[in-house]
Amino acid sequence: MNYNKEFEIYFKRYYTPLGMYVTRICKNAQDAEDIVQETYSIAWEKFSSTTLPDNFKAYLYRVAHNLTIDRLKSTQSKESSLSVDDIKEIEPTEESIDTSERDARLWIAISKLPQRCREVFLLSKRDGLSNAEIAKELDISIKTVENQMTKAFKSLRNSLQPEKGKVFYLPFL
Repeated sequence: MNYNKEFEIYFKRYYTPLGMYVTRICKNAQDAEDIVQETYSIAWEKFSSTTLPDNFKAYLYRVAHNLTIDRLKSTQSKESSLSVDDIKEIEPTEESIDTSERDARLWIAISKLPQRCREVFLLSKRDGLSNAEIAKELDISIKTVENQMTKAFKSLRNSLQPEKGKVFYLPFL
């Protein structure tokens, strides 16, 4: 496989999970987007004249992690700089990478819901509104809210079927 195609596959596969991982650390979606783009730029420059290593995923997470720490350090005031323990706490572990990949799969599946269905689902699960509050806000019946939620759950369950041998648990599904 040629380098460009292989790099594109990794880009598509890990862009969103890397973004979820970095966002969890830096708490800023725009900074996370910048960091992930810089991560891929660094990887492109480093490996453009050679084949990608077997551990390219780990490489991407390590670069993203280091760039995030650098960004946090540069934006921290001198009194509230990151401690060694803070940095160790946000190391890219297998669990944090799995969580990022799970979150990315979930958000991709939510983004594929029909607009009204997605809107009702997010008002319920992200914003914590009751069915009655959603109905009032969107000027629809409670029954329509219930139907849209049922549709969203069914679609998400189908989209998020676990890979063979892996448990994919989301408490609201």
